[in-house]
Amino acid sequence: MESYSRRDNLLQHRAQSAFTRILAEATTELGLRRVNWQIQQGGDGELAILPSGTSERTVVTRLAPLVDRLLREHNRGLSPEARVRLRIAVHQGLVHLDGANGFPSDAVVHVCRLADAPTVKAALRRFASADVALIVSDTIYRDVVQHYRDLRPEHFARVSATLPDKDFDAPAWIYVPGENAGAGPGDETGQPAPADRGRQTPAQTEPASGGQVFRDITAHGPATFGNQNTLNANGWAGPEDSARR
Repeated sequence: MESYSRRDNLLQHRAQSAFTRILAEATTELGLRRVNWQIQQGGDGELAILPSGTSERTVVTRLAPLVDRLLREHNRGLSPEARVRLRIAVHQGLVHLDGANGFPSDAVVHVCRLADAPTVKAALRRFASADVALIVSDTIYRDVVQHYRDLRPEHFARVSATLPDKDFDAPAWIYVPGENAGAGPGDETGQPAPADRGRQTPAQTEPASGGQVFRDITAHGPATFGNQNTLNANGWAGPEDSARR
C-alpha cells in the first residue's frame, strides 16, 4: 500500500480491511481460489505464492485492472490520506514452501524488490488518478504480455528497477490500468526508457487448452512446481511459475 506508515492507527486498520476485502472480491470474480494461496502477511500488503494450475494470463493481465476498478469505487469520496493505492509486482521462479521463517527463494526476493522499486512508486505519483501500478519482470513481460496481448504491450514502460542499498538492479515493465505508461518517461528521473520499449515479438498461437507446458524439470530438496505466482501487495509480487513454461 502506498503511504501506509503515514496513516494513524485507525486509518491503517481501515486500509487493511479494505485491502483484504478487495482482494477477496477480485479473486472471486476472476475465479482464482485465494483460499489455496500460500500467503505471508505484511500489514501494508502481502506476499502470495499461487498454486499449480493458476492462469498466468489471468494474474498478469486481468488482476491489476480489476483491483484498480474496485479500489476506485472504494476510494470515491475519501480524503487523500485515506485512499488505498497498491503496487502489484509479478515474477516467476522456484520457491521452497518449507522454510522455517518464510519462503526461501531468489524469485521471492526479486519480486519483493520489484514491488519496492522507486520506478513503480513514481508511476503512482505520475498517474495521480490511478489506484494501481503493476510492475512485472522482464521474463513475465516477454512470456505473457508480448505473446498473448490481453494488455497492449506498447502501454508498458520499460524501466530499470534499482535499489542500490539492496544491490539490486533489474529490467522490468510497468503498466498502469487506464493509462499509457509507455508514452512518457520510463523512470523517476524523467529520462526516457530505452529505445526498445514496447518492442514486440511475433504473436504466438495460444495452446488450445489455455494451459502451460513444463519441460526438463529437476528439483533438489523440497520444492513446488507449477505456476507459483507470488504476489506482493504493497506491491504484490511473485514467482509466477516454479519452472519456465
